[in-house]
Amino acid sequence: MWLPVLGLLLGLLLGFMSDIRVPPEYSNYLSIAVLAALDTLFGGIRAHLQGSFEDKVFITGFFFNILLAAGLAYLGVHLGIDLYLAAIFAFGVRLFNNIAVIRRLLISKWSDSRKKA
Repeated sequence: MWLPVLGLLLGLLLGFMSDIRVPPEYSNYLSIAVLAALDTLFGGIRAHLQGSFEDKVFITGFFFNILLAAGLAYLGVHLGIDLYLAAIFAFGVRLFNNIAVIRRLLISKWSDSRKKA
């Protein structure tokens, strides 16, 4: 469980230390990719806490989510429709659901450990 969190912290540190600027025309794509990556990360943490984590599902889900979200944004740009908003909504809902389940699992584990002590 510590490896995804370490990767997230390392990525944030490198991102803040670098001087890379994203052009405004790519900001929608980047925001969706980051949201899809966070959704996959928290989904992996949730699966680990539930004891059902599989690395192949995690890796394929990570790339599939990012490609699907970027594809929706690309299609929306060419159709003149803000399809990226659908991806933001879907990944946002899943992200908050995963965080809620993680919180419940951690509270449950914490209260179980206090009862044993």
